Amino acid sequence: MFTCKAVWNKLAPLAPLARASSTLCRQGGKRAAVFRHERRPPLVQQAHMSSGPTGGGGENAIYLVLVGAACLGGGVYVYRTVSGDKARYEERVTQISSRLGSPAAQPDAPVKTQPEAAEAASESTKASEPAPASTAAPVEPTPAVSEVPAHAPYLLIGGGTASFAAARSIRARDPGARVLIVTDEADLPYMRPPLSKELWFSDDPAVTETLRFKQWNGKERSIYFQPSSFYVSPMELESVENGGVAVLTGKKVVHMDVRGNKVKLSDGAEISYDKCLIATGGIPRNLQVIERASEEVAKRTTLFRKIEDFKALEKVSHELKSITIIGGGFLGSELACALGRRSADLGLEVVQMFPERGNMGKVLPEYLSNWTTEKVKKEGVKVLAEAVVKNVSYKDGQLEIKLKDGRAVKTDHIVAAVGLEPSVELAKSAGLEIDSDFGGFRVNAELQARSNIWVAGDAACFYDIKLGRRRVEHHDHAVVSGRLAGENMTGARKPYWHQSMFWSDLGPDVGYEAIGIVDSSLPTVGVFAKATAKDTPRAATEQSGTGIRSESETEAVAGPIAGPIAVGTAPAPPPQQKEDYGKGVIFYLRDKVVVGIVLWNVFNRMPIARKIIKDGEEHADLNEVAKLFNIHED
Repeated sequence: MFTCKAVWNKLAPLAPLARASSTLCRQGGKRAAVFRHERRPPLVQQAHMSSGPTGGGGENAIYLVLVGAACLGGGVYVYRTVSGDKARYEERVTQISSRLGSPAAQPDAPVKTQPEAAEAASESTKASEPAPASTAAPVEPTPAVSEVPAHAPYLLIGGGTASFAAARSIRARDPGARVLIVTDEADLPYMRPPLSKELWFSDDPAVTETLRFKQWNGKERSIYFQPSSFYVSPMELESVENGGVAVLTGKKVVHMDVRGNKVKLSDGAEISYDKCLIATGGIPRNLQVIERASEEVAKRTTLFRKIEDFKALEKVSHELKSITIIGGGFLGSELACALGRRSADLGLEVVQMFPERGNMGKVLPEYLSNWTTEKVKKEGVKVLAEAVVKNVSYKDGQLEIKLKDGRAVKTDHIVAAVGLEPSVELAKSAGLEIDSDFGGFRVNAELQARSNIWVAGDAACFYDIKLGRRRVEHHDHAVVSGRLAGENMTGARKPYWHQSMFWSDLGPDVGYEAIGIVDSSLPTVGVFAKATAKDTPRAATEQSGTGIRSESETEAVAGPIAGPIAVGTAPAPPPQQKEDYGKGVIFYLRDKVVVGIVLWNVFNRMPIARKIIKDGEEHADLNEVAKLFNIHED
């Protein structure tokens, strides 16, 4: 008995496993009695093996089958999910790449320059030759010098007005700042307004090369903000003393890694940054009927936006017999007047067509729009109002434009001036929000889209505390928003409150400035007076000393408006169609409050208009408000 018990004490831990795996342990007798009365180890559970009696092993088998099936099913699910995600990712990458639209936009296939191709061919030839018998020490290759800096503390994407204003603002607050501007254009930062205004009135036959023009006041200047000597080389940006501003031309940012604080260029190069500004501007819209037309139509259509577009259109105006401008807004009307004024000397037919009833029909009240249309006609332009394009084709060496009302126009060249689409390609890779109503990147009051990313210019959709969320496509807004973004990138934390203005000139003798919401669908009140020789864009620039009026209008100080305006004797009478609107003020109302103002041949009074909108008061008599602009002074 003691012998059996001693043996059992050694084998007790294995007893449950042994009993479940062998039928011998279930025989009766003295050993079974010992097993029943012996104390079992509490931590060892009874195991049922597949070789055990019927009931225990069968249940284990079912359990194992179920577990195995679950694992197999999970593995299949994971595999299919990962495969599907990969396929969707590749499809998305393909879509984004196709939208970039050019071979240069493929970062995985950079185009080799001639020296690089020759070097690659040389390396290939060397690789095909047999290795020499001697084992000479390998020569370390000299690394190629890249023109793209690896890092920029301040990275500005876009080379327009907003970027330049931001760079100047950053350097003003941080004199040692190192700022890199990346632009897909071949030119240094320049101002766009003269492209449709003063450049067309230049007497210099080499204006397309010099890009210098005379302002309405007779002073000459360049279209570029600064000469090339103002900037530092991109490769010297990291080492130059006291920092500077560098411009990387002909490079497009195609991807943003906001977590890694870096961007990828169209040639595959990467640049890291500390703070980034997106000022990508916009892309000219085109008519769908032109996009669907043949290649011959596309080759004879200009989407006017850049310096190269001005050069191309200026050349065409000397070579062809007719040009048709589609669009009756700011750009279309300015180009129509510019080309119309030189049409007689060049023997050029200039046609302007638009779907509205008159020029600037979406902005000006109908009576003033009709007056503007007559002014454009006097410049030598054939105007076709209420013209909706149905089809464009190329026949017998000319373009034929068919309208929905049956009219047809034959022309040699088309200029499509039908608006701007904000450039927001980077929103997808950066994960930035796009406004569904106005387009553009949604930003807060400090023009900030993310913790270290700001947006300015045409591409920014900002919140106006007086007029609500807006997106503005004008020079003054680009200047002011770029300047504010630059200040905030250096820690200023200032909100955007400035009411930007815009202006348009129909030649040197008629022009207007506007602010706020100027929409012809709103109720308007116009107060006009007889114009004098001082009431022209030419005279305004002579007084201010600059041809870009937004550079000087903020220098004036608005006079105080002491409380509500007194009620006058009678409201302004509605203007008559045949009046000569020499100069005046047009108020745009919403809920009886002034939300927009147009100053017609009234200049250097914008601070007063800005204060009226900022106050947001209801005025009983706008005749009295108009007196603040001194329109009745000779």
